[in-house]
Amino acid sequence: MPGGEEPLLRPGSPTSNDSAIAEEDALLTGERTGKEGITSTTRSRWREIGLFVWALLATAIVVILAVVYQHSQAAESDSIPTGKRNLIFMVSDGMGPTSLALTRGYRQFTDKLPWDDTLVIDEHMIGQSRTRSSSSLVTDSAAGATAFSCGEKSYNGAISVLPDHTPCGSVMEAAKRLGYTTGLVVTTRITDATPAVFASHVRRREMEDDVAMQMIGETHPLGRMVDLMFGGGRCHFLPKSDEHSCRNDTTDVVSVAKDAGWAYISSRSEFDSLSSAPSLPLLGLFADQDIPYEIDRRFQDSTYPPLKSTALKALEALSAATKNTEQGFFIMIEGSRIDHAGHANDPAAQVHEVLAYDETIATVLDFIERTDTPTLMVSTSDHETGGLATARQLHPTYPHYLWYPSVLANASHSSGWTAHQYHLYLDALSHNTSAPTDETALKNEKLAYLNTLASSNLGIHDASSDELSTLVSAPAIAAYSFADMVSRRAQTGWSTHGHSGADVNIFASNREWAKDLAGNHENTEIGEFLRRYLGAEEEVEEVTAELREKMDVSHLSEIPKEGERLDGQDHLDHYHGDHRKRCTGCGA
Repeated sequence: MPGGEEPLLRPGSPTSNDSAIAEEDALLTGERTGKEGITSTTRSRWREIGLFVWALLATAIVVILAVVYQHSQAAESDSIPTGKRNLIFMVSDGMGPTSLALTRGYRQFTDKLPWDDTLVIDEHMIGQSRTRSSSSLVTDSAAGATAFSCGEKSYNGAISVLPDHTPCGSVMEAAKRLGYTTGLVVTTRITDATPAVFASHVRRREMEDDVAMQMIGETHPLGRMVDLMFGGGRCHFLPKSDEHSCRNDTTDVVSVAKDAGWAYISSRSEFDSLSSAPSLPLLGLFADQDIPYEIDRRFQDSTYPPLKSTALKALEALSAATKNTEQGFFIMIEGSRIDHAGHANDPAAQVHEVLAYDETIATVLDFIERTDTPTLMVSTSDHETGGLATARQLHPTYPHYLWYPSVLANASHSSGWTAHQYHLYLDALSHNTSAPTDETALKNEKLAYLNTLASSNLGIHDASSDELSTLVSAPAIAAYSFADMVSRRAQTGWSTHGHSGADVNIFASNREWAKDLAGNHENTEIGEFLRRYLGAEEEVEEVTAELREKMDVSHLSEIPKEGERLDGQDHLDHYHGDHRKRCTGCGA
């Protein structure tokens, strides 16, 4: 072989040759080779490495998941401001999604706005709420509001009392004990269901005389839980000897409140004279019963302040009172009579109530922009009322797709106010010695009056003989008859004079702070959020325990009988202004 050249086949070592021969024999005979010990050792070593890597990866995954979970919890916690903060909870009683559609269309028509123009509240919608109570798929305001105050379902008629008839602590009571300054502002009676649940506990919502005493702190086992109250319902604070009273006893609640340190006002002039930092506690009752519908109140502005004004005054008062305190304030503001307009099936009254509420929303949002303290507004409804539809089929033939906001624009007063005037006319007629005695002549006089009344108050100039005859024969339900005359012409539909089981909207001023309410929720989840925002979750439980220890039948009343109706109302639409007179000749 020439020098320097490598052989084509390098001779192997004896060991390698033996190994190769053994492997060949193994392939031919199926026998194991002598490499078995080496292979087992290698395989074992790789198994150990695999187990170590798997354990390492599993540990890493657990650590990562824990960090992600802690981060999500921290993010959720961070979504609610810490330290001093305010909460404004607003309730649009009886307002469903269709109420907004009706009002939006009405406003676009009357103000000549483009089709895409919306209400202020529309811009702040974040979710919806399911409204059923523990006793029915269709809730009443008492059970609906108890879901907000206690975060618990209860039966229709319960005022912060649970299905087992024991009291549940309210978020306002807990907030007060934690140092928050508290307030209630409504357009109905201050003792009505929604405001009552925040500062009183009774087993029947019609116990408004008892509610009044609890709300001023006189008979509440924990003392006074509210610092400011604006609304109507003065009759429940006056002794039955007073001509304006609706109490069943001789208790002068106004005097009791004054003796306990409450400042008291009862007129528009006194309200207008309040400073921006009035002394608390402050009680303002501006009507014997409910403050009139906005469509009627606007003509009595010197007597009744609008909701946007009472809300702003309350916010200024609570803000001033908490200027140098560690805790902020908690207030509930209710657009109460949206619900009543739904009960009355009165679309003209409804749109004015919703517009008044929307103006109040705008006022609240402006206040939030101006205040230095972190403040959240949450708004929702306790239920929908009336089963409202922006459509109505009047004939068997297939309907046109439309409704007429111009009909609502023609109405200058509510059907309730119109019926009130009719009842006063009948009362005067029954005492008029010169009135016609002939039945036909008397009926014709009534028909002529009603024709003029429908024209002047409701803008209806084509009342039919059937419509007018119904008003003559059934004056007790005149408010419903007048409302139906408006609804038919506007082609707005109603399915009930009561409540419906429809879901209602949730709104908030700050989507991040209120992100827990985004989407669809049970109404109790709203109550849970309120206490969580205020940091009052544990305190609510402590209040509940203390109430159960201290409250008995003298506070709560007897347990209602099964199937008993607990709202204490006749469900007819009544005028609730200060100038009511008992009608002795109208069947109402």
